[in-house]
Amino acid sequence: MSGLGGLEDVLVLMLVALVPAVVYLGWVRTSERGEREGWGPILSAFVYGAFFATIVAALLEGILVAAGTSISQAVPSPEFFFLNGNSTAGVLFLVLVVAPFVEEGLKASGVINYADRIRTVADGPVIGASVGLGFGFFETFLYGLAAYLTGGLAAGIALIIVRSLSSVLLHGSSAAFFGYGYAAERLGVQRGGAASHYLGAVGLHAGFNAVVSLGTFGIILGLGNPWPAYLDWIGIAAGVLLAFLAIEYVRALIVQASFPGALAAHPKYRPPPVRAPGAARPPPRA
Repeated sequence: MSGLGGLEDVLVLMLVALVPAVVYLGWVRTSERGEREGWGPILSAFVYGAFFATIVAALLEGILVAAGTSISQAVPSPEFFFLNGNSTAGVLFLVLVVAPFVEEGLKASGVINYADRIRTVADGPVIGASVGLGFGFFETFLYGLAAYLTGGLAAGIALIIVRSLSSVLLHGSSAAFFGYGYAAERLGVQRGGAASHYLGAVGLHAGFNAVVSLGTFGIILGLGNPWPAYLDWIGIAAGVLLAFLAIEYVRALIVQASFPGALAAHPKYRPPPVRAPGAARPPPRA
């Protein structure tokens, strides 16, 4: 990468990563019936996820991996082998445990940061999806940039496309799932909804990472090294399917929460506000 041509390539990579994420964002937003969340807060949450959550998560993960590697080397015991970030087991521990907890926590912080915008249960997953899709966009761009530096523009674009069909949707879905639970608890519909849905988001994230890491599991289990390439593609295909099923489930939650009758059984449920066309959006609830 050099000169103006290199800069143009980077802009192309960023655009290829950004467009699908924004399309998904509009798709999720249209799931909310009645009064929809405005584009201003949604795009603001998207930026929060893209830059603050992604960068802080990467820093925390780097610190945790470095600390774990130091511990495993200082205490050469079988009980700590999985902490070594330089080993295959350490990589799996990162993608199955460390990354899901850290990244879902940072995305959850974005939902909480925009709590004043949550007036109905349906607003929660929409805000969550915005944060998650922003996170997925920037993370995917960074992965694409790394592929570009080693394999050229075509390699970077190819990786971004694959991740846009899988990882980006997964990040949006898991954060939206937490957003649903957080909104339900905030509005008095479900006690403990934030904690339970955070753990659910972590589980979804870890499950997705496990599916797309079939090759690494195969090597650890001694099933072949190199692992057959077509089995890696099966893992990727399964990841894409899981990501689309997850986003469809979240969209169904948003649709359900948009109708007062669906949650009327909850005595503390606050139905979506009704306002005249053109009227100002009501102030945030305390």
